[in-house]
Amino acid sequence: MTRLLYICIFLYTAVVFSQGAWTRANKEVYSQLSFNSITYSNIFGNPDYDTERKISDNTLQLYTEYGVSNKTTLIFNLPLKLLNAGNTLENNTPITSEGSENTLGNITLGVKYQLYKKNWVVSGQLNVETNTGTFFQESGLRSGYDTWTLVPRINIGRSFDGFYIQGYTGVDVRFNDYSSNLRVGAEIGATPIKKLWTIGFLDFSSSFKNGAIVLPVENVLTGLYVNDQEYFAYGLKLIYEASNTFGFLANYAGALSGTNVPKSGVLGIGLYHKF
Repeated sequence: MTRLLYICIFLYTAVVFSQGAWTRANKEVYSQLSFNSITYSNIFGNPDYDTERKISDNTLQLYTEYGVSNKTTLIFNLPLKLLNAGNTLENNTPITSEGSENTLGNITLGVKYQLYKKNWVVSGQLNVETNTGTFFQESGLRSGYDTWTLVPRINIGRSFDGFYIQGYTGVDVRFNDYSSNLRVGAEIGATPIKKLWTIGFLDFSSSFKNGAIVLPVENVLTGLYVNDQEYFAYGLKLIYEASNTFGFLANYAGALSGTNVPKSGVLGIGLYHKF
């Protein structure tokens, strides 16, 4: 089955406690450190196409939430991208060069506000992804979109005895002639074993195709943060609650279909702590 990289990295490294419908308690801090990795050489397209070199895209990421009040949570996400363009896949004269780069991705700042809470919880959220990525011309490596992005969304969720469900819908509003995207996602989690959460998720992203940015050919040949990326994705997260404040996580994401995204799965591990 075909598999996928771009699940909006921030979503698929999240655990059940973060980035959902629920807000933090007043003055509560949640912090998560995670590492995600993918290596690929083929891109979903029409038709599919190969990259010029084998590309590795690794992300070391610090994600934090802080409860300003019981209804308002501040969000911060700091991604460090560890990128590599390796050997060429064919004997043709390459356009790109080999290279390895360690640099920032698109830093995210956000706020989430609880709109409703009874059996169901509804929250509104606005993230701002800053234009802090870098493009390296010779290798074609890119660590983030060359634009600021506004991400408004509505989250909804409900917890039961031993399991929960939640979903969201929103838009990635991009500038600098990038296309914006519609985003819809859902997940369900349960605890079949004490302290172990097993979570399945789906995520859908569709481009409005309202941008016509012309990216360097070197960038297109790596497939990193190009325009009009789309996918219908699925995945699994495992979370082990070692204590009431500390735990570990692992995740895998794949795809049923996609456009302008790599055809390889992303694997991740991490840990979290609540204060």
